[in-house]
Amino acid sequence: MSHFKYKKITAVISAALVFALCAEPIQVSAEEDVMPTAGIASMLEARLSTEEYIEAAQQAQGASWGYTNIGIADVESGNLNVRESPSISGKLVGKMPKNSACEVLDMTEDGWAHITSGEVEGYVSLDYLLTGPDAKMKANELVCTVAVANVDGLNVRDQASTDSAVLTQVLKGEELEYIETLDGWIKVSIDGEDAYVSADYVTVKETLDTAVTMTELLYGAGVSDVRVELVEYAKQFLGNPYVWGGTSLTKGADCSGFVLSVFKKFGVKLPHHSGSQAKMGMKIKASELQPGDLVFYANSSGTINHVALYIGGGRVIHASTPKTGIKISKYNYRTPVKCVSILQD
Repeated sequence: MSHFKYKKITAVISAALVFALCAEPIQVSAEEDVMPTAGIASMLEARLSTEEYIEAAQQAQGASWGYTNIGIADVESGNLNVRESPSISGKLVGKMPKNSACEVLDMTEDGWAHITSGEVEGYVSLDYLLTGPDAKMKANELVCTVAVANVDGLNVRDQASTDSAVLTQVLKGEELEYIETLDGWIKVSIDGEDAYVSADYVTVKETLDTAVTMTELLYGAGVSDVRVELVEYAKQFLGNPYVWGGTSLTKGADCSGFVLSVFKKFGVKLPHHSGSQAKMGMKIKASELQPGDLVFYANSSGTINHVALYIGGGRVIHASTPKTGIKISKYNYRTPVKCVSILQD
């Protein structure tokens, strides 16, 4: 079946769902199965009961999260490659982590979807992308709530009080993991640490993960070969789990364990503690950062408690929290307190 035919089928299914939800209530049995149809959405193949199917569709119905035609990366682990052209030989322009969302602009006859996701536009294989009702119902399970900073230099505090110490500051547009709303304050999590921001300066909204751009590191462009190789190696593990105390790049690592294991691959031994890693190498200014350097962050008392690996283009890769795993952020997504060059090149 061509993907255009598939698209028509999913459109018919969506229309049927709307009709089912708007029509008079129907009597169904919990044991009555929806008959599977060969080649259509996997949710039909799962043989949900009519009652379960309508309930799931109703939960997703009307929810768009800013998307007109949503797609969800459906990979077992790792990331879905986003390419410049609809071909496996196309230049890699981004990666969609597992369960991240995109806007599907079009589909080709030979199995590719033209998508946009975050700052990335390109093509992904339809073999690894949920679309139509499947994508909407999956998104309904994945959507998370974030607090988005409306101002630059937003103070993130230890407690819900202006008298409390400032843990860090974040940039306008930065998304913080939402925990709960209090009286005039929003409780959030930043790199796994509970904190508070004023409700006056954030917008709480539902969102889905999106693709990340691939920083281009070219040989001969002022970046040494070893730095290019180290960063490209680190980016392979984007989306993998965060595990406190872990050092496995595939099964789980914490922030310093991730950095430790990446550098170990290149024969550099580092301690498994962000504060200790900050004492290694040579201190540099943020303006001097090169791919492969380390960026450190601290708590309100100035004690270093988080480390990230600079990958170029103003971005870092780091093991952030159990919820987000290994992710890419702006290097100043929170206020850096120290930058260090470990590599001797």
